[in-house]
Amino acid sequence: MALKLNTAFISPSHSPLPQSRRPRSHRVFIASTLRSTSIEAENLKKPFSPPREVHVQVTHSMPPQKIEVFKSMEGWAEENILVHLKPVEKCWQAQDFLPDPTSEGFHEQVKELRERAKELPDDYFVVLVGDMITEEALPTYQTMLNTLDGVRDETGASLTPWAVWTRAWTAEENRHGDLLNKYLYLSGRVDMRQIEKTIQYLIGSGMDPRTENSPYLGFIYTSFQERATFISHGNTARLAKEHGDMKLAQICGTIAADEKRHETAYTKIVEKLFEIDPDGTVLAFADMMRKKISMPAHLMYDGQDDSLFEHFSAVAQRLGVYTAKDYADILEFLVGRWNIEKLMGLSGEGRKAQDYVCGLAPRIRKLEERAQGRAKPATAVPFSWIFGRKMMV
Repeated sequence: MALKLNTAFISPSHSPLPQSRRPRSHRVFIASTLRSTSIEAENLKKPFSPPREVHVQVTHSMPPQKIEVFKSMEGWAEENILVHLKPVEKCWQAQDFLPDPTSEGFHEQVKELRERAKELPDDYFVVLVGDMITEEALPTYQTMLNTLDGVRDETGASLTPWAVWTRAWTAEENRHGDLLNKYLYLSGRVDMRQIEKTIQYLIGSGMDPRTENSPYLGFIYTSFQERATFISHGNTARLAKEHGDMKLAQICGTIAADEKRHETAYTKIVEKLFEIDPDGTVLAFADMMRKKISMPAHLMYDGQDDSLFEHFSAVAQRLGVYTAKDYADILEFLVGRWNIEKLMGLSGEGRKAQDYVCGLAPRIRKLEERAQGRAKPATAVPFSWIFGRKMMV
């Protein structure tokens, strides 16, 4: 899980891609528009509200011959990517961190958990709930990975390394939402029904990371996303520790460690792509950054707040859980991790893409400084997750 920057500067005036990158699938359509102002009436008629973003959706933009790149990588992936999975018997499970319902001391353990939770402020719970909801939308993320040409699980139980990775990655990630959900339920601090509604809305709305069925774009997206999630969970761990809840700090820190391991796997895939096809990969990296990295829960909705994700992101920014600075830092980290500045033998378009991504992080920081100077005064917004209590955003 991670959050979205609530700034619009990251995607510069969308200069068109080079001619060779323009041809796309003819199968495009416009995502649905803003919700009706009569939200409650609309909701009585529709099972869930549609996505709110408006842009052309592009499919299958990767040239078919590129699929062979990923076929040729299968042996490498089996030896170098699957090693980042842990055997189930050696994995932690949610119950390792929660009161034992079979124990005679169960009620006392729950009471202790709730006493610790009383020391945590409401804004912390807003961020923790947002993190949990994002993790619980895992079916969407497995679906997204299985849209990628050349690496999808074609049967549901395929034995290709790509398919094995996707299923096992999903299985490991599934524990994150389980653990946070159970903790929040036991804490007594949040409105679980509103949270459950938000999860259902989010899974029903899906996500559109604009990866165009291309594993080049998809693995760049997941590399960025896993690092963002590592940072976010690490910061919720830090804040829990500062508020004296060491058990919750351990929970968030353990999840962060999983995200770091997954980040390592995805960044290795992209590193290998740079080795095999530096020109195509740097063009994909620039394309992804021009479009911005939209975060997994960007279509979050609770049945009440049309701007829920933006409000949640604002609280996370204020608490330092995930910020505009983090976005720039992740980009800078990936540029260094993949040695973008040292790429050689690129085409003219490839060199332009190289220059673009290498210069983007400093530009983001400068524009963020200006944006902070023009920031509007904070306003109080109610969050249904905490029984309608208001937070400054």
